[in-house]
Amino acid sequence: MASLDFEQEKAIFNKYYESNHKQLIAAKDAYLGMIRTLVRQSDVGEVTKIEGRVKEREECIKKFQRKYQGKLEADEQPYAIKDFISDLVGIRVVCLYEDEVPVVSALLQRHYTILNVTDKTSAVESTEDSFGYKGLHMDLALDPQAPCLAKHLPPMEISFEVQIRSLIQDAWSRLDHKIKYKKSIPVDLKRRINVLAALFELADREFKEIRNATSDLMQQATVTQIEPEAPGQAASAGTRTVNAFNFVPIAAHFFRDFVFDDEKVDDFVQDILEQNSTLLKAELHRCLNENLKVVREYRDHIVAENPERTFSAYTSIRHCLYLYDPEKFPRILSRRNRERFVAWMKANQPAPETLQP
Repeated sequence: MASLDFEQEKAIFNKYYESNHKQLIAAKDAYLGMIRTLVRQSDVGEVTKIEGRVKEREECIKKFQRKYQGKLEADEQPYAIKDFISDLVGIRVVCLYEDEVPVVSALLQRHYTILNVTDKTSAVESTEDSFGYKGLHMDLALDPQAPCLAKHLPPMEISFEVQIRSLIQDAWSRLDHKIKYKKSIPVDLKRRINVLAALFELADREFKEIRNATSDLMQQATVTQIEPEAPGQAASAGTRTVNAFNFVPIAAHFFRDFVFDDEKVDDFVQDILEQNSTLLKAELHRCLNENLKVVREYRDHIVAENPERTFSAYTSIRHCLYLYDPEKFPRILSRRNRERFVAWMKANQPAPETLQP
C-alpha cells in the first residue's frame, strides 16, 4: 500500500525491481522486436538504430527523488515509486533526419496506446534564447485493439517509453549528458554550450536540406532528356556537365541489368572529371552510343580468352571514353589495358590514327 515513508517505498521498489528484473529484460526484448518489425515493414525513412534498455535501479530512485518526491510529500500524497517511473523499459529509435521523427511517431501511434507525449523539440523551439536536447518521448502501452505480432508479446504487461531522435539530436544528447553543472556554471561557459547546441541544430537542418537538394538533383537528372549541344555554347555550363546525378540515368540506359552503386558512381565520375572537367552529359551519351558496340565485341574477346575475368559496366565505359577522345582520356585505362585494347583495335577494327598505346 502506498505511503509517505520514502525508505519504506524505496525498499518496496528495490524488491519489485529485483524480483521482476528478468521479466523486464524480456519485455524490453519483446518491444524491441515489435518496433523493429514495424519499422522494417513501413516506409518511415532511414532509421539508423533501434536499441533498448531496462533503467538501472538507482537511476529510477534518483529520478523519483528529483522529479516527484518533494511535491508529493509537500502535498501529503502517498506514493509507490514504481508508479512514477514510466521509462523503466525504454526504447530509442534514431532516425537519420529530423523530419523522420514525426513519421516514426505516427507509426507507433497507430499500433500502441499513447499514455503521454513529451515533445522536447517544440519546447526548445518555442523559446528565443534557449538551446538544448531535442527529441520526442512517448509513453506507450500495448493496444488490445491493434494487430500485434504474437511472437513478440512481452511476458508481463508494462508500459514503456520510446525516445525518437535524429542522428544529430542523439549525438548532442550523449554529449550534453557529459556536461556537468549546466545550471550553475558561469555565464560565459553557459553561452559556449548554447553556441555548441545551436551548431548541432544547424547541422541537423543542413543535413536535411542537403538531402532534399540531392533528391531534387537526382529527380531532375532522371526526368531531363539529353539535350543537344547548342552551337557556340560553352562546354563548362554547370547543369550540362557530367556529375554523379546525371551519370546514372545515362549509364543505366545502356547497361539496364547493372546496378550502379552510389559510392562507386561518385568515385568513378570524379575520376572522369579529373581527366576532363568539361565533359558534357550529351557527350557521354554520344560516347556510349557510338562506341559501345565495338567495346562489347572487345569484352567478348577478353572473356572468351579468360572466362574468369570480369568486364564490368565501368570497364566498358572506360574503354568507350578512351575511344571517344584518347587525347583527353589517356589515363582512363591502365597502360597494360590500353596497350591490349589498342592492339586488338588495330587487328580487328579500322582504328583511328589518334589511338596510341
